[in-house]
Amino acid sequence: MLRVSWFLIPQLTKSSRKAHSRARSRRAVEAKGMEKAAANALPPLRFLAVLAVTAWTFFLYFHFSVISGTVEVSHGDDDGADRCRGRYIYMHDLPPRFNADIISNCRKTEDHWGDMCGALSNAGLGRPLADRTDGVLKSEAGWYATHQFALDSIFHNRMKQYECLTNHSAVAAAVFVPFYAGFDFVRYHWGYDNAARDAASVDLTKWLMARPEWRRMGGRDHFLVAGRTGWDFRRSNNVNPDWGTDLLVMPAGRNMSVLVLESAMLHGNDYPVPYPTYFHPRSDADVLRWQDRVRGQHRTWLMAFVGAPRPDVPINIRVRDHVIAQCKASSACTMLGCARATGSTQCHTPGNIMRLFQKTTFCLQPPGDTCTRRSAFDSMVAGCIPVFFHPGSAYKQYRWHLPMDDHLRYSVYIPDADVRERNVSIEAVLRAIPPATVERMREEVIRLIPRVLYADPRSKLETVKDAVDVAVEGILDTVARINNGEYVDSGGPVTEDPPNLFASTESRFRPVQSVQADQ
Repeated sequence: MLRVSWFLIPQLTKSSRKAHSRARSRRAVEAKGMEKAAANALPPLRFLAVLAVTAWTFFLYFHFSVISGTVEVSHGDDDGADRCRGRYIYMHDLPPRFNADIISNCRKTEDHWGDMCGALSNAGLGRPLADRTDGVLKSEAGWYATHQFALDSIFHNRMKQYECLTNHSAVAAAVFVPFYAGFDFVRYHWGYDNAARDAASVDLTKWLMARPEWRRMGGRDHFLVAGRTGWDFRRSNNVNPDWGTDLLVMPAGRNMSVLVLESAMLHGNDYPVPYPTYFHPRSDADVLRWQDRVRGQHRTWLMAFVGAPRPDVPINIRVRDHVIAQCKASSACTMLGCARATGSTQCHTPGNIMRLFQKTTFCLQPPGDTCTRRSAFDSMVAGCIPVFFHPGSAYKQYRWHLPMDDHLRYSVYIPDADVRERNVSIEAVLRAIPPATVERMREEVIRLIPRVLYADPRSKLETVKDAVDVAVEGILDTVARINNGEYVDSGGPVTEDPPNLFASTESRFRPVQSVQADQ
């Protein structure tokens, strides 16, 4: 055991106290030094803390505001995937002079275009068909007296309900421009000069090109709806120098994708979509119920035509007169003649038209003022197989909405030249089609019904895709291909078709011995 003398204890105690005192002094000095160093370092630390808080605040704001700024955006599947990825669309909040103001004076056009005010009611669908004069449509939901040129308003209202709409253009795959180009055409078409006709389009392009969204792709990710034919927006390409606007010819107009009722087929950017019909379902059940109805319809007429003669059309393409003549001469054909006079309502009463189409197997669709017709889509909604006489009436047009691989799945094609030269009987061609083939064709037409109609903008279909859904998919695909460096356009001119492109139609459906139309 270690032993310490008693007289050494006081000395050791004193020495220990001094040592502890010196240690405390050193620690105090070191503490003061650390406090001083910390004080010197505090401003940079505060700055970094502020930066961190700011960064996180910005991130959280951006993340959650993107979600909250969308309309009915899916939050993902069970694995967390964003179902709207690649499908977000930003819709410009245009000044009202580009849409609401255009239709505010809708009665201005009554002398030439009828009651456009009535056509704009009910989100662009027109008046409901619920009175006795509409007959067959009375008991069905979703039917309206829809004007064929009301698509600007219908599409705009549908886009307001688009499930992947976003308020943040940076995440958008495409940009929708709700400019009412079709209604703008109407208000200045009669009695104005070309400067007045183009004023709104010029104003729009200036407004768009000043926006940051435009600079991202030079407008090539933008699209708008012009609810008329493409020729109505290509005045510089028209024979009549006073017809329409030049929206599609302007530099900015050439960059955007424009949805029209009929493409001019000039390797352009005007993509055709179906004409509005009278049927606008509010639910999947409405669609399925109507399909069942037309599927079980008893059809008493072989063929039918609804329309008026076109004596002002050049004689070399005037196939309609021959179609009308053959229909009148046949006991198997029924016709609803339409007088081209102001105030005539015979062909503007939906009940008359739809009753006729539902009783008919084949509906004749010759070109009129242009190649396409609203009647083609009205007849398909009624389950009537369309008969076309020109490839530009459907086959070269509605690539997104109608089958492109085999036109004969849903339609009959009879070359217009054969009919005009009276060496083919339309009735003989149609009677030569086997009954089993007719049934398959009608079932394909019925299957296509959802793709050629526009659902009620105030409601939402769940699983059925309508014409708007199909068109939006086509736009998103077009923009994606442009981003990949591909050259895209709305299709080549009809004049570039190979001579035998539709020869299979003739050989399959033409009878062994053609019957002369005048026999």
